[in-house]
Amino acid sequence: MVRFKYIWMLPLTALLMGMTVPASWAGYTHDPTAPAQDRFAAMRKSMVETQIEKRGVQESNVLEAMMSVPRHCFVPENYTSLAYDDSPLPIGYGQTISQPFMVAYMTEILKLTKDDTVIEIGTGSGYQAAVLSCIVKKVYSIEIIPELAQSAAATLKKLGYDNVEVKNADGYYGWPELAPFDAIIVTAAAGHIPPPLVKQLKEGGRMIIPVGGRFMTQNLVLVIKKDVKNIVTHNVMAVRFVPLTGKR
Repeated sequence: MVRFKYIWMLPLTALLMGMTVPASWAGYTHDPTAPAQDRFAAMRKSMVETQIEKRGVQESNVLEAMMSVPRHCFVPENYTSLAYDDSPLPIGYGQTISQPFMVAYMTEILKLTKDDTVIEIGTGSGYQAAVLSCIVKKVYSIEIIPELAQSAAATLKKLGYDNVEVKNADGYYGWPELAPFDAIIVTAAAGHIPPPLVKQLKEGGRMIIPVGGRFMTQNLVLVIKKDVKNIVTHNVMAVRFVPLTGKR
């Protein structure tokens, strides 16, 4: 029988509540004559420096990925000017693209290497998958909403993130034919830790997942699979995510 051992950590909610200047105007002066890509690069640099590094994310591979991925390409056109602000943004179908800090933090806590294979549950617009693809060997991503799966796959392909494969399916059940995975990242809140995902995690692997209902306190939980019968979980911080959907 699998044993779950809960280890409570000091909450890091204060990091989420830190007041920062929006990246759309912090540390950079708008010049309408500058090339668009130069302006976005400046906004991205400000995002990394003011929202991510100052809140404690330190891994160089994560910071480099956040600096390189064009977040404005993963939000609806009418939100382009807000793409680098310190907040989640709607992407349609009741879903959101996560706050930049949260994307960086969840990526860093997995302690990824260039040889890892990662599965993401909840592709959304494809932004988190793009960040992961800059760090690891292969990313598999599952999205339950067909329209989002299709658009995310198209965006990732267009931008050259060729080591990402997107599948339209119920992420609760993972992708068993490709398991085991070095790491799993879940970008929507589940009512409990899905056993199929734990089963598909390699021994020594890590999973980061928000747990809790829409109208309940949600906790970001780090799951470490030491071996088949020894699963350790850490409650990391209070969060708020859209709910994981599907049959379960």
